Amino acid sequence: MIKLTRIDDRLVHGQVAFTWTPALGVNCLLIANDKVAKDEFLKMALGLAKPAGTKLLIKSLKDAAVFLNDEKSRNLKILLIINSVKDAYALVNEVSEIKSVNFGGIRLKDGAKLISKAVAIDDDDITLVRELLDKGIELELRQVPTDTKQMVGSLI
Repeated sequence: MIKLTRIDDRLVHGQVAFTWTPALGVNCLLIANDKVAKDEFLKMALGLAKPAGTKLLIKSLKDAAVFLNDEKSRNLKILLIINSVKDAYALVNEVSEIKSVNFGGIRLKDGAKLISKAVAIDDDDITLVRELLDKGIELELRQVPTDTKQMVGSLI
């Protein structure tokens, strides 16, 4: 069961390990990212950042979708972590269980604008955000669970 789908370009870090994981009661962090799934060094580094007692799975987007659609994954309490709006869009289209996406952190890059102190999106992201909103997906922005939800649609 997916407890939260989070966009965070840092993937696993202090906020995820020490605030989101216990607040959600998750026992599995699933990173869905094509690049990381092929990079043994990044996998090792992310493994060091995960909280003790929590399973870490790192899968390509395609493999993550297959895993999340498998009944066996229903026994896990999953924090799904992706690093971009584009990847969130792809997974929403493949995994019907995803009804909400948390925007946690997307660093500023060329062509992007800040919509909060920790989230920057570009025109391509805005197009995808609008499509997700049209599908009825909740898009909310919070860095930590105690923050008040801000609806992404009202920030663009």
